[in-house]
Amino acid sequence: MRRFLSSVLAMLALMSFAVTQVAWSAPGEAQVYRFSPVNQWDISKTAAYWNPIIQYVSDKSGVKLELKIGRTSADTTAYVLAQEVEFVFSNHLFSPDREKLGWKVFGRRMGPELYAQIAVPVDSPIRKLEELNGADVVYAGPEAFIGYRVVHGHLLSLGVQVNPLFAGNQNAAFSQLFAGRAKAVGSNSALIDGYEERTGKKMFRVLWTSEPYLDLALMASSKVSDKVQKAVASAFLGMHKDPVGLKILKNASEVVGLSEDQYFVSAKDADYAAYRRFYLNAPVAVR
Repeated sequence: MRRFLSSVLAMLALMSFAVTQVAWSAPGEAQVYRFSPVNQWDISKTAAYWNPIIQYVSDKSGVKLELKIGRTSADTTAYVLAQEVEFVFSNHLFSPDREKLGWKVFGRRMGPELYAQIAVPVDSPIRKLEELNGADVVYAGPEAFIGYRVVHGHLLSLGVQVNPLFAGNQNAAFSQLFAGRAKAVGSNSALIDGYEERTGKKMFRVLWTSEPYLDLALMASSKVSDKVQKAVASAFLGMHKDPVGLKILKNASEVVGLSEDQYFVSAKDADYAAYRRFYLNAPVAVR
């Protein structure tokens, strides 16, 4: 009996040590990295698109990612600028001041280049930008680079003075346009095309299209270690090569009206030179 009790006590001691070891190492293993994508759609669609993707990336990389988005694109970018997140999908960080924060590009979403566009409803009598002088024009938000800064900057460069309205996200901007609260909308070409694809009919007349820009960038904060960044990048970039990952991408894309071939590919800072060129000559109001 004494021997049995001694064995049991020894086993309990070993189990206690093992539990202590696990508890001691858990904080490092359970670290959560926040991922903030720009609000391209309303919150429910943004979550429906991104949550399955970041769950896959978390499982594949061993790095736990958690979606962190604000009510509007400006709110989400505020989290980023406050350094409350570690990974982003954004094009809001290429201005001279924000480049000093040290965010690193490692990927982007595959697909056609994006264009800033100014559009009106297809049945609108407006056919020239000059006809928008003094009119309400709706945008997703003041942080939207292609859909606001490029668009509004172009109008200012022409001397067309409009009253900008901010809807919070691009879907809400489209809703305000078709509800008659604005005469025109600023957007990027992919979101306009995606909206028409979802509705199944021609909805817009495009009045102006900009030079091309690459889609938003996957970026890591300078405080993320190289090991963690590489693991996350590998999971994103290899997703379309894995049948499970490819299915998740396809389903997520269908929810928001993206084509199924818009997977993630490698990218670097130099790929975003067009963004930096914009800031060289942009009107002060949109820098």
